[in-house]
Amino acid sequence: MADISDRTVAILATNGFEQSELEEPLRALKEAGATVHVIAPESGEIRGWSGDDWGSNVKVDRTLDSVKSGDYDALMLPGGQINPDILRASKDAVAFVRAFWDEKKPIGAICHAPWLLIEADIVDGRKLTSYHSIRKDVENAGGKWEDSEVVCDKALVTSRSPDDLPAFCAKLIEEIGEGKHRSRAA
Repeated sequence: MADISDRTVAILATNGFEQSELEEPLRALKEAGATVHVIAPESGEIRGWSGDDWGSNVKVDRTLDSVKSGDYDALMLPGGQINPDILRASKDAVAFVRAFWDEKKPIGAICHAPWLLIEADIVDGRKLTSYHSIRKDVENAGGKWEDSEVVCDKALVTSRSPDDLPAFCAKLIEEIGEGKHRSRAA
């Protein structure tokens, strides 16, 4: 596993994130040495979704209005149905995601999180995957959807579901270790 102890990673989420899709990457990124901040539109704590009901709370480290993409080396977007649907309606959240893309920084998105990538106009012409129920959303936005546990296209790392977390975390850490993706068109 890559040593990313000199990297700072943003995890953008809000209430309704899939519990494991935030907590497992958070743990893996920290174990690889990264400094990780959970960023949300609101301060305090955000509540996850686990199975068929609300899950545990996670502490918010920074609010979205207090950070900029330049503060971070990479971005991770957990899924769940509620979390990305709320965030894609926020112009500030979408602009934050888009800024990472324009700055050629690694972005990881799992499950329903590619909704944010769609809203940020990132998926057109890119290979990616997502939860199967939003496949048509990805394809309608010009994405080349693949049914694989992890897909990486120029440091855009995507996965389908919590079952894919080991492969997703490993590939995201590898891409963060590589740094900016120089061949990515802004």
